[in-house]
Amino acid sequence: MSHIPPPALADPRRDPQQFLLDLYQRAVQRAQPLHSMAQYLPPPPKGRTVVLGAGKAGGSMAQALEALWPQDAPLSGLVVTRYGHIPPRPPGLAQRLEVVEAAHPVPDAAGLAAAERILALTQGLTADDLVLCLISGGGSALLTLPADGMDLQDKQRINQALLESGAAIGEMNCVRKHLSRIKGGRLAAACYPAKLVTLTISDVPGDDPSVIASGPTVPDASTCAEALAILNRYQIALPERLRAALEDGSLETPKPGDPRFAGHEVHLIATPQQSLDAAAAAARTAGIAAHVLSDEIEGESREIGKMHAALARAVARHGSPFAKPCVILSGGETTVTIRPRQPGAAKGRGGRAGEFCMGLAQALQGQGGVWALAADTDGIDGVEDNAGARLAPDTLQRAAALQLRLSDHLDRNDAYGFFEALGDLVVTGPTHTNVNDFRAILIL
Repeated sequence: MSHIPPPALADPRRDPQQFLLDLYQRAVQRAQPLHSMAQYLPPPPKGRTVVLGAGKAGGSMAQALEALWPQDAPLSGLVVTRYGHIPPRPPGLAQRLEVVEAAHPVPDAAGLAAAERILALTQGLTADDLVLCLISGGGSALLTLPADGMDLQDKQRINQALLESGAAIGEMNCVRKHLSRIKGGRLAAACYPAKLVTLTISDVPGDDPSVIASGPTVPDASTCAEALAILNRYQIALPERLRAALEDGSLETPKPGDPRFAGHEVHLIATPQQSLDAAAAAARTAGIAAHVLSDEIEGESREIGKMHAALARAVARHGSPFAKPCVILSGGETTVTIRPRQPGAAKGRGGRAGEFCMGLAQALQGQGGVWALAADTDGIDGVEDNAGARLAPDTLQRAAALQLRLSDHLDRNDAYGFFEALGDLVVTGPTHTNVNDFRAILIL
């Protein structure tokens, strides 16, 4: 909640891994909501101010709003965040908003109950009232209100299948919007005729508000037909009643031009690019050239790792396209396609940051002078307790000494097991924000 200056960066030549962790912390700090929320807050209305929200940053966004909103102005509402993601309350900050917890990435009954309560809070709103919506990544799973004819078990099964399919985040959210009574602009429609201001932290490539948390407060240009095509593409089974509802368009979302969105304001208060730029600026103050490739890289995690490895090897060996020493930064949202498990093989554990690091290590082949860190800015890589992983020039050598075969771990999507054995997991705990993947490769 505070603006405490970050600690000085570690010397990149003496402690490359701590230097990379420091850059990650700078990126995370830049995405804390208190940094930039104030400039987007409207004045208190004549009527009520109701706060509705969902996402991994929901707890910290609620606390930032409680600190910034005039103390003599009424404020009430409900925000849902992931289990364990409510930050400690700063001393002296009065609680004015209710924050509850639910499951992510697969929704549960607590998320369903929270979504029902949030939708109920829209009843009776008038044109004199203000609704502040606090939206961040993870809101799709946390704001779960299945479409008519669909139960929570259907929602859980389809969500899990999407997560394991390798579908891009935009594809997953297209499906989620059409199988929901609250996403895809439906929450905004329920708030009408109140004034609606959405404050959002982006965790998606391109920062499209209609994709963040499946866009509960913004119009949706995607269609039922597109959602059905995505489900067919990834061979995800649907109950016949839902298939029929998608085919006949009865689950269609509110579209651009709908008058219920008139006057609605949407403000991005933190983005992946801002966090990458903060890390790059910190690196430059330490005398290390920094190059931000992109904040919207998508694709299979291990393959993106191999692409980054090719670039790092070119810099290390040839000083091209960048001169060393330098750090290469990137963000976005990669995906992991779960491989079929071989009979007798242990179940793999891990997320996209760890999988990226395995692909990177495999392609680097122990290249000298290259260190790397990849972590999710929410502090949780997938469903494990680590934010990500790191690697060094001796990663494969140390793995061999422990009789760890990287290819076996890749086959089982077991990044957690591989890097845990090496002592190379990055464990931060929840960061209370979320601007997607953070990747940094240091070449000395």
